[in-house]
Amino acid sequence: QVQLVESGGGLVQPGGSLRLSCAASGFTFSSYTMAWYRQAPGKEREWVATITSGGGGTRYYADSVKGRFTISRDNAKSTVYLQMTSLKSADTAVYYCKASNHWGQGTQVTVSS
Repeated sequence: QVQLVESGGGLVQPGGSLRLSCAASGFTFSSYTMAWYRQAPGKEREWVATITSGGGGTRYYADSVKGRFTISRDNAKSTVYLQMTSLKSADTAVYYCKASNHWGQGTQVTVSS
């Protein structure tokens, strides 16, 4: 049974940083491309970043987060991360990780002073 469990969200001031984690189980993690999405209140879910399978992993980012967010993975821990820096109020959303057609439950990130 595939499980994706996000953690690391919280309240942070503008300009601050957070690191999200997504612990995966129930599938061969190293073989899967992993992605982060987010959904702000009243808006549709949007793609944030992707890291392909394999040891190195090719990374892709939405323009809105490029240069501020970094996606990474630890295949030994079956975990994907999203390091977020220079956070803005516009980054406030529930953040979800995704593997194939499976989603986690999400973790709330609120950027506010």
